[in-house]
Formats: sequence, C-alpha cells, structure tokens
Amino acid sequence: MAITIDRDDDRLIDVPRGLTNVVVAETRIGDVRGAEGTFHYRGVSGVDLAAEARFEDAWRLVAIGALPRTAQEATAFRERIGAARVLPATTVDALPALAAITAALDPTTRLRTGLALVSAADGRRPLYDETTTEREDDAIRLAAVAPTLIAALHRLSIGAEPVSPDPALPPVADYLRMLTGEEAHPRLVDALASYLTAAIDHGFNASTFTARVIASTGADLASCADGALGALAGPLHGGAPSRTLEMLDEIGDPSAAEAWVRDRVSSGERIMGFGHAVYRTEDPRSRLLRDVAQRLRADGLAGERVDLAVAVERTVLHVLDELKQGRALRTNVELYAAVIMEACGIPRDLFTPTFASARLIGWGAHAVEQAQEGKILRPSSRYIG
Repeated sequence: MAITIDRDDDRLIDVPRGLTNVVVAETRIGDVRGAEGTFHYRGVSGVDLAAEARFEDAWRLVAIGALPRTAQEATAFRERIGAARVLPATTVDALPALAAITAALDPTTRLRTGLALVSAADGRRPLYDETTTEREDDAIRLAAVAPTLIAALHRLSIGAEPVSPDPALPPVADYLRMLTGEEAHPRLVDALASYLTAAIDHGFNASTFTARVIASTGADLASCADGALGALAGPLHGGAPSRTLEMLDEIGDPSAAEAWVRDRVSSGERIMGFGHAVYRTEDPRSRLLRDVAQRLRADGLAGERVDLAVAVERTVLHVLDELKQGRALRTNVELYAAVIMEACGIPRDLFTPTFASARLIGWGAHAVEQAQEGKILRPSSRYIG
C-alpha cells in the first residue's frame, strides 16, 4: 500500500509504506545489493574484508575513504584509534555514578549516556560549526571510545573494576580484554573481528537513516549516535541477536525444531534470525558467520550451540519454504552473530551494544557525509484525520 505525499509544488508522489526502495540521498560510503546478495564498503567487498578479519582496515576505509596502502599507514591508523579509546579523566570519574544511576536501564541506553559524557568532556561542537576534518575526528573518537564505555559500565554493573584500554592492542582484542579481564584466544578475536567488520555499514537501515536525519540539522555527532542507538535498540532492528539464543534455548534439541517452528508460524509470530528487509537471497553475512562459527566449533572454542544453530536453521528454512511460499525468507546475520558472541564470552545483554560499537563507524561516516550536504531532511506527511 502506498501513501500520497503533497509537495510544495502541489505535485503528488506515491511513496510505499516504510519508504521501501525510495532513494532519499546519495552516498559514497557503501551499498547493499539485495537481489545479488552482496554488500560493499566504498566499492570493496564487505564479505572479503570480514573473511580476512580486517576490522581496522575496513574502519579506515569507511571513515576516511581508503584502505591503507602501506604498513606504515595501517600502523598510523591503529595508533590513532588506540589513542582515541582512552576515556577523558572526568568521564572515568563519573562512570561509577553513571553505572549506579542507570543500573535499571539496558546497556544500550547506558552507552548513549556515556557517549554524551565523552563528547561533552571533549568539547565537541555541532557538526554545523565544524570543518570536515573535525567531523571525521569526532566520528573516529566516538566509535573508538564506545567499546571502552561498554566494557567499563558492564564491569561496574557486576561489581568488578573497569579495565583500562591498552592502545597498543588491536581494538577487537582490547574490547574482549576490557570486557572479561583476560586476553582472548586469537581465534576468538578473529571471529569477533569478522562479525564486527561485517557490521560496520549496511545501507540506509533505520538507525543509519536516523543518524543522517539528525546530522542534517547540524547537531553534534553524539546526538546523531544517540539517536541511531535508540533506533537500533528496537527488536525489529538491532535488538534481535540475543532473541535468537532465546529461540535456541526454547527449542533445546534439533528434534523439537520443526514442531516449534510450525507452531510459531501458524500463530503469526516472527522467527528471529530469519528474513531481511533487503536481501532476497541468503544474507552473505550469515553465510560468512556460519563458516566462522563452525571453525570455532572444530577448534574446540565453541560448543554444541553451533550444531544446534545449524540444525535449527536447516529446519526453519524447510518449514518457511513450505508455509511461506514466495516470501524468500532466509537466514539473516543475527543467528550466527549471537552464537559467535556467546562463544567469545559476551553477555547477551551486550549483544546489541557490541553490534553498535561497529555500526558507530558507519553512522559516523554517514553523519559526516550528510552534514556536508548542508540541507535539512524534511519530508511531508499526508493528513488522514
């Protein structure tokens, strides 16, 4: 069903609900090609980058427009984001009180507050008042400091001392160290790096579009990030990874999968981890992460959860093909992302913030790009009262 929009010049435009397939802006950051089952960052395959666990390189590509051409450039960028992971002293002092005040809130909400504190302590200005270089620096700073905030606030919430960042470590390895208090196995670091690389950007999804709308007003970048985080928290967007584990918990054994799925489909419930707004083929990130999870299983770094996920996936796809003919419902990124994060020791309530720590790179790049347009996004509505 389409809605009709009145324009200033009195022409009418039919717009599909949800703005499906409506082009609202141009971007040089990346693209998702749903019919082909591919996505890229500035023309470079996102799957290839993720398969090689080149998280810092993909970050550099999205944030400043180019992969490192030399080892020196790669090292320089790693040092830059390493230094940006360190919290301002005033924020460090405020974290215990922030953790106590926000104890009843979910970690994504706590992250929003933490990012606002860091931005204020850094003296960041509205995008409208900054140069392009300053905007890019803002974007890198917020993306770099987010894992530090997530880990510190989590540890305080469980009565543990925060672990300070080590700028010399790669960002994914340092995140797991700050979160658990121990150095993670290199294969787990690579597995998480593959997931986070694949999560950096993915077209004009709800949270990215939210960030661009806020950026179009000239607001500060922390406001763009906080708005995007609010959108991401929704179960229909980034809030679903932990729900896929709840699904696996309920099923328990592969033999129970078919009855469980048929019951959910017949009652009209959504099966978390399946279906995507853009892809009409298998989500390439799902295929990539399934391979990653199975390698962890073969190496003894992930348990029977991987076997269950694979078996449940097979059953769900079979049932959906039978009951939802023509819908092309395939596995999305959330199923195996959840399995990998669990294997890495990340608590379920941190799945969405962990995803956000990578997507902040994309949000920042989109906010910077939108701010350069210098025009506020202001669509119309159709009154039906």
